[in-house]
Amino acid sequence: MSTQANESLTVGTATAAPGEIARGHIEVGVLAGGVEVKIPVIVVNGAEGGRTFWVNGAIHGDEPEGPRACHLALERIDPAQLSGAVVLVPVVNPVAFSAMERGNPLDTFTYDMNRCYPGKPDGYFTERVAHAHWTAMNGVADLEISIHSGGAHSFLDKAIFCDERPESVELAKAMGEGWGCIMSNFSKTGSPMAMLNQNGAVGITVELGGRSATSPERFRWVADELAKSIVNICRHYGMLPGEARYPDPCTKGAQQALLAPASGIFLPVKGVEFLTMMRKGDPIARIVDVWGDEVGTIEAPADGMFFGLRALPNVQTGDWCCFFNIVEGHRD
Repeated sequence: MSTQANESLTVGTATAAPGEIARGHIEVGVLAGGVEVKIPVIVVNGAEGGRTFWVNGAIHGDEPEGPRACHLALERIDPAQLSGAVVLVPVVNPVAFSAMERGNPLDTFTYDMNRCYPGKPDGYFTERVAHAHWTAMNGVADLEISIHSGGAHSFLDKAIFCDERPESVELAKAMGEGWGCIMSNFSKTGSPMAMLNQNGAVGITVELGGRSATSPERFRWVADELAKSIVNICRHYGMLPGEARYPDPCTKGAQQALLAPASGIFLPVKGVEFLTMMRKGDPIARIVDVWGDEVGTIEAPADGMFFGLRALPNVQTGDWCCFFNIVEGHRD
């Protein structure tokens, strides 16, 4: 929903007049112990009218990169210089975030919000949280990014999922330098991105971070890179002054998950690098057993690049080990 000059914007309980910032909540419900569940929201309403850009963090509760990126981006967005509005939702899934788990541990039926979105008003609790969020976002957001990471299980380098509409690819490229790993959406249902794309807006899913990048220095770097991208998107669409930057090279591809062929210890091959082109059959990792003997290998399934590796070396047969981007070509 594009905002007009001299027009207030309300999301949940947060109402921001032009040129102002407001905090509030999207009301959800109450847990058995009487604790109220609310989704925090920050509305930055520009002094001039324009698009509404919505940022979602922590749909998965073990992914704190999105919340911190929202904090840093807020420090860099001056509403007096902003045309349009930026809506920041640091934590979409507050119960999962409090538990530091991917999903709400109290809801085993719809554990993963990013598979059951937009939920339903009379569904399981996670579905109700998703429905409250969707009700607030639908019809307001023109542009949206959902910030994800490898969470507790992996590290993911800069990667983007989008549908192949030109406006979606445009938003993906607007993430800026280093974000050239752009893949076709692997699921057309169950996520904020999917729902927005079906309802006339533009949404993408971005990935950066994970358990093995939560040392103080690395976590600061991840959050800073994401905050830079939020500002870069604003610049690309003329919402903030300044020159936007873009990824080069920029590839088109599709994700494939690579699973462990054996149990033991997962050891990436020395010298392999994220987001670096490989040929089909090139080694990515090997698995050794408790004696140190090699019992399995993981290789590139096609020409492309990997953008995700598991965080824990301990591995069981069939466990997830690697996210690989099968590169189909380059984007202009």
